Amino acid sequence: MVLENKLHLTDSVELARIEEKISKKKAIELFENHLLNQYEVGSYKLLSAIHAYLFEEIYEFAGKIRTVNMAKGHFRFASVMYLEEALKNIEKMPQSTFDEIIEKYIEMNIAHPFREGNGRSARIWLNLLLKKELQQVIDWSKVDKEDYLLAMKRSPIKDVEIKHLLKQALTNDIHNRVLYMKGIDYSYYYEGYTIYKAEEL
Repeated sequence: MVLENKLHLTDSVELARIEEKISKKKAIELFENHLLNQYEVGSYKLLSAIHAYLFEEIYEFAGKIRTVNMAKGHFRFASVMYLEEALKNIEKMPQSTFDEIIEKYIEMNIAHPFREGNGRSARIWLNLLLKKELQQVIDWSKVDKEDYLLAMKRSPIKDVEIKHLLKQALTNDIHNRVLYMKGIDYSYYYEGYTIYKAEEL
């Protein structure tokens, strides 16, 4: 099933291609134009703003809390009935240490507030959080796709794997444009989007 979109595309492959191109361009603009400075780091409002900016040209639901229940495999994300309350509770979580930040990231992933594009938005959100609190970011090019996806799948029950994996990829190089571009490409690669390189858009 193809998600309803503003571009009126009915072919899933074509939608994925256009979505990758448009949203990667928008991700570059977020970095270059410092468009998120007015939002509180670690807040749902910041995540919503990231999602809205990435996907507003493609989906009506960009930046809006989903209205349908969602699952991946046997795992069910937060129920729509409790989603707004869950997001308020996540916002209140502490975020002063690496472990606290990753725990907050895991809870936001469990909440999965949007219909599509959660992972790509949340990884930008996570690095902004690490950058503010620890003056570090994750170099996503050092995070193996399969290891990451498996660790995230297990994280609601056991978070030691994802913490170890992401801690190994921390860097102090927080203003590096090339690192950011590579990070966007790897973030999209985790979700199966590999046609465009951010640096070439």
